[in-house]
Amino acid sequence: MATEIDVSAQPRVPLSRERVLRAAVALADQGGVESLSMRKIAQELGVVPMALYKHLSNKDEMLDGMVDVVVGEINDVVSEIDVRSGDWKTAMRQRVLSAREILLRHPWAPRLMESRTNVSPAMLRYFDSLIGLLREAGFSIDLTHHAMHALGSRAVGFTQELYDDSEEFDSEAMAMFLQQMGGEYPHITEMVMEISHDDDTTLGWCDDQVEFEFALDVILDGLERLRDTPSHRTAQDDTNGPGRAS
Repeated sequence: MATEIDVSAQPRVPLSRERVLRAAVALADQGGVESLSMRKIAQELGVVPMALYKHLSNKDEMLDGMVDVVVGEINDVVSEIDVRSGDWKTAMRQRVLSAREILLRHPWAPRLMESRTNVSPAMLRYFDSLIGLLREAGFSIDLTHHAMHALGSRAVGFTQELYDDSEEFDSEAMAMFLQQMGGEYPHITEMVMEISHDDDTTLGWCDDQVEFEFALDVILDGLERLRDTPSHRTAQDDTNGPGRAS
């Protein structure tokens, strides 16, 4: 004989900081960070808004925590990348593109990362792993420093253009512009007529995956060339001396 299950008697999953943050991330994935409110998050979790403040003191703490959740996902993925082969460039490329893949799932995250003033342990852990990869590959402290500046936000999988809020590309307006001004700007006209950015799998209208990987490869190839020059290959790291200016 079948026994009815009393749903009300089932244990409730306790509210926690992680549950609140993951609910906030999920809602941001649907409607962006601007649409978030403590009330909406509480409704999603089936609790009263005041219950959230036991785990997060304010919205700023929530936003910092949301960045932590996303970077935590990145750390989980890159920790599985095998670097024992000694091919630092392949490993670095895989890490950066894996980070980018995570951000493509959370298109609101790049702008939020740029807006935060606190550097979280999760972000520090990610950058520490990248620096360690370069050091183990034979990069000097000085060249590693320059490498991190060259990569910039690209190291985390995005560039500033990825969250450009420009209006949707108007092909008719561009065609009219080229017809009127093409003679004055021949090189721009030539490029725009030849190249079309119509990939919808990006975080911005004019920075598709091909362009991102192209620039990343240019940087990594250049760094490898510099690492293998005699001046950098034989340089001694002066870890106690004054740092080189950026």
